[in-house]
Amino acid sequence: MEFRWQLKPESNQLFCSVSRAVGYRARLVRMGSNVHPRRQQGVGGPHELYFKNLSKQKQNMEKNGNNRKLRICVATCNRADYSKLAPIMFGIKAEPQFFELDVVVLGSHLIDDYGNTYRMIEQDDFDIHTRLHTIVRGEDEAAMVESVGLALVKLPDVLSRLKPDIVIVHGDRFDALALATSAALMNIRILHIEGGEVSGTIDDSIRHAITKLAHFHVCCTRSAEQHLISMCEDHDRILLAGCPSYDKLLSSKKKDYMSIIRMWIGEDVKPRDYIVALQHPVTTDIKHSIKMFELTLDALISFNKRTLVLFPNIDAGSKEMVRVMRKKGIEHHPNFRAVKHVPFEQFIQLVAHAGCVIGNSSCGVREVGAFGTPVINLGTRQIGRETGENVLHVRDADTQDKILQALHLQFGKQYPCSKIYGDGNAVPRILKFLKSIDLKEPLQKKFCFPPVKENISQDIDHILETQSALAVDLGGTNLRVAIVSMKGEIVKKYTQLNPKTYEDRIGLILKMCMEAASEAVNLNCRILGVGISTGGRVNPREGIVLHSTKLIQEWSSVDLRTPISDALHLPVWVDNDGNCAALAERKFGHGKGVESFVTLITGTGIGGGIIHQHELIHGSSFCAAELGHIVVSLEGPECLCGSHGCIEAYASGIALQREAKKLHDDDLLLVGGMSVKTEETISAVHLIQAAKLGNAKADSILRTAGTALGLGVVNILHTMNPSLVILSGVLAGHYVNLVKDVIRQQALFSAATVDVVVSNLADPALLGAASLVLDYSTRRIY
Repeated sequence: MEFRWQLKPESNQLFCSVSRAVGYRARLVRMGSNVHPRRQQGVGGPHELYFKNLSKQKQNMEKNGNNRKLRICVATCNRADYSKLAPIMFGIKAEPQFFELDVVVLGSHLIDDYGNTYRMIEQDDFDIHTRLHTIVRGEDEAAMVESVGLALVKLPDVLSRLKPDIVIVHGDRFDALALATSAALMNIRILHIEGGEVSGTIDDSIRHAITKLAHFHVCCTRSAEQHLISMCEDHDRILLAGCPSYDKLLSSKKKDYMSIIRMWIGEDVKPRDYIVALQHPVTTDIKHSIKMFELTLDALISFNKRTLVLFPNIDAGSKEMVRVMRKKGIEHHPNFRAVKHVPFEQFIQLVAHAGCVIGNSSCGVREVGAFGTPVINLGTRQIGRETGENVLHVRDADTQDKILQALHLQFGKQYPCSKIYGDGNAVPRILKFLKSIDLKEPLQKKFCFPPVKENISQDIDHILETQSALAVDLGGTNLRVAIVSMKGEIVKKYTQLNPKTYEDRIGLILKMCMEAASEAVNLNCRILGVGISTGGRVNPREGIVLHSTKLIQEWSSVDLRTPISDALHLPVWVDNDGNCAALAERKFGHGKGVESFVTLITGTGIGGGIIHQHELIHGSSFCAAELGHIVVSLEGPECLCGSHGCIEAYASGIALQREAKKLHDDDLLLVGGMSVKTEETISAVHLIQAAKLGNAKADSILRTAGTALGLGVVNILHTMNPSLVILSGVLAGHYVNLVKDVIRQQALFSAATVDVVVSNLADPALLGAASLVLDYSTRRIY
């Protein structure tokens, strides 16, 4: 949508006018919790974190050797980008002590058929330094390319004369690409407005190309910010400000909207009883977009409501769309008003009180959301853009009936207002951002590349061999070592009883690992490293077991990394068995691709791991995710940790074994169909068997255990709010339904929708130990 900004002389208030919706295209995609202070100042943020006061800004300018004013060139190509740039231009002009503004006008601003909209800029009292005629007429693909070439020929001379410190470029138009290319090659800093968004057309490629050329970025939504970070842009040079046009939209109030409706729609039209249509060609599929426009007009004619139609923009295919309008007699149809320009103050009232907005302009999915007006978005031109609930998408608008049905569904509704694209404070943030730019910093861009997870080598051994890990699981009873492939396949496994003493245990680990590493050669497996899963508290950074569980004796302050790495000449990773189970789920199980989830191991003890924002949580002293020791009763049974009422004291295998022995000693365990040999040790298995055969006391014990586990899960939901809970271990299948029941009864409504599943991994401890190696050993930097 194009805006025209003016200063009312009698009140010094800013207002604008809309020239036909040209529509920028875009949409957006989150970053981690360590948010840079500059980026915390985002849309809706309650605090401005950049500068405490104006004097600090002045000190910053002096520090930069920037006693002179910052010379800024704003280049505007069309009415659409001027609507976003004008608020910034007014802000720059209002602070002459900091900035000098040069305005360059090019593109469709200077074409008579499109209204000579450079006059809007003059009427807004901006001095235009240069006018560049850069559009090659033809409105086809070749003309767009030739226009870029013509702009590239003319711009260097202008930039050489102006010598700006910063060029501000908006959006994703082909004209903007020429601007960014010229400035980048002439070593001029570029500030790009609305980068990081995604729409679904060729504009995405242009927008992202400008992003790569730009030195600084102002984005509108957090998803756009995250996309920029994913594209390796420097975090410190990204500002989440919101859309500048929202500074006007959210402050615009006008009571006398009826006169505006009568002026543009008709004398007899009521609010919510008319339609605004804004549709443009899709340059990657011109024929289809023309056909879609024809179907849209047919549907609007059939719908028989008064409609304001704005002419299409200058993109390839626009001439053909105008021919369709004239072929159908839209300009003379009694239900239609076809216009090229509506003043902004009036336009926003028209869309704010419309029964529906239809088309494929960015205006519909961005600006109209500020009013909650229902929108029908046709085709793919805006398909990737973030939208509010007021937008109904008709992706395959290939029949008149589909569009007509969408009109019946949307027309006359009212939705909540959306602030996805701004909170009305974008311009002040942008001005502060500009003042923070240090011209003494090197011009050369720096990209923040993430760690490389897959190192695909061309070494013949890597091609022929299977990249694998040695996985070690130190359990309370058994010591297991396995060769695990990159796909999570256990190629070979070795099992021995876990020795009781430290010396015997270390010796056996080394022996089994060396045996497995030797066998890996015969199995055509290249061992990348060793991953160790063990009970207790672990410092994974140093590879040291800090404190073990009582199930593994003589296993505290143990350095596992050094002796194993020295013996095998391989990197070694060590972590807690619960954390390893969570890592296994993240790489091979239900947690694959899930942003935040919790894994609970229900075995001899109760353990677990937490994945938050795709990363494992260790805690400040490596004590995070000791989920078995969540207290659910102050007067519960004693736990091995010394406390009372822990989940582990109720629901672990040891706890169930204790209760089974009590029943057996009282002759209350065995029921018909059960028998226990004299030498056989009573275990949790017998309690479960008795419950299945109808033993009410055994069933009651299991229900109490399941309830305790469920209460622990509810506490986790209220603390971490994960989207998934995975129950792992031999007892998981017995507890899952009880846990779900407790969540339904006890959890807050917003947390009760969590998905609870049983792990489908046969060996989560070994797979988790292997994932330590497979996730980290192939990174170039870690």
